[in-house]
Amino acid sequence: MRFVHVTLQQFRNLPLVRVEFRGRRTFLGGANGQGKSNFLEALGYVTALRSFRGAEPRALVGLGQPQAGLGFVVEHEEFGESRVTITLGADGRTVEWERGKVARLADFIGKFPTVVFSSQDNQLLRGSPSLRRRWLDLTLAAMDGAYLAALQGYTRAVAERNMLLKQGARDAGSLDAFEREAAEHAVRLVAARQAGVAELSGLFRTAHARLVPEGEQAALVYAPDTAAATAEEFGGQLVRSRPRDTLLKSTERGPHRDDLEFLLNGRPARHFASEGQQRCLVLALRLAQAAYFKARSSIEPVLLCDDVLGELDPGRRRRFWAAVEGEPQVIATGTSLPEGDRSGWQVFTVAGGEIREEPGT
Repeated sequence: MRFVHVTLQQFRNLPLVRVEFRGRRTFLGGANGQGKSNFLEALGYVTALRSFRGAEPRALVGLGQPQAGLGFVVEHEEFGESRVTITLGADGRTVEWERGKVARLADFIGKFPTVVFSSQDNQLLRGSPSLRRRWLDLTLAAMDGAYLAALQGYTRAVAERNMLLKQGARDAGSLDAFEREAAEHAVRLVAARQAGVAELSGLFRTAHARLVPEGEQAALVYAPDTAAATAEEFGGQLVRSRPRDTLLKSTERGPHRDDLEFLLNGRPARHFASEGQQRCLVLALRLAQAAYFKARSSIEPVLLCDDVLGELDPGRRRRFWAAVEGEPQVIATGTSLPEGDRSGWQVFTVAGGEIREEPGT
């Protein structure tokens, strides 16, 4: 797919922005804090109706404004030229497109795939398991409505169980009911994650091999929190853990504790990979995500590169472009265009929440 035209009103520090895209490569330059990342955040919102920074809808509305509006015209392999309008306000969000008003996230998520490459992506390798789970959940849910339903059901059941645990777990009947529900969704999640990570790992290895010299081998490994293979086994585990969970007032075992492991040459990358190697690993992860979206949906995702290309040395930058498959639209930001890369880019300058196209690009 390709963004053709974007209009933003009162989105973060962008009071009114209209941008028309030409070609496949767009660069937004300017000093830090002017609105470049906010613009990419708006574009990425169309994929899963959430900020890649984790911000709530109300936080995306300009200071002192009642609401924000996002309008997109998109060329799409399945829908043709499509128009999407998103309104964000104190009451949440509303989404409309040619197929009508969106009532359920499952009816929209993943229809307009984008992949964000962020300077913060190294935290996917170095940070807490929750960051890696969130990435995995968003990636799988975007392409599989059944996965999203299982994730929502499991999260709801665990939340209800936790509430009972905080009350001292006095209602055994209600605990039984929520544990059965959690167990049924848990086994679906684990099976889908096993299959999804197996597919993603192959794409990850391929992308990584294109980014690095010969001799480095990477792997992505699913690390489930529990070995329970059936709903009965997982339900039994929850029953046995009730005394401890009651003391801690939370459910301590289950898919909400799963993790992903990055391996480099068979060893944990977070402990043994250099800075440059870690950067290549997370770039490969995002490239694998883009390839997964395309394989699953037949839609070419848009690549949103937030201040990452300028941080790559010329050799890594050449290998990055060589690793990008197909002809995706790339929209990148930075304080300056990478030296020698001006040809072929449509260039904009961002200053004080205004976006202006550079003449002659």
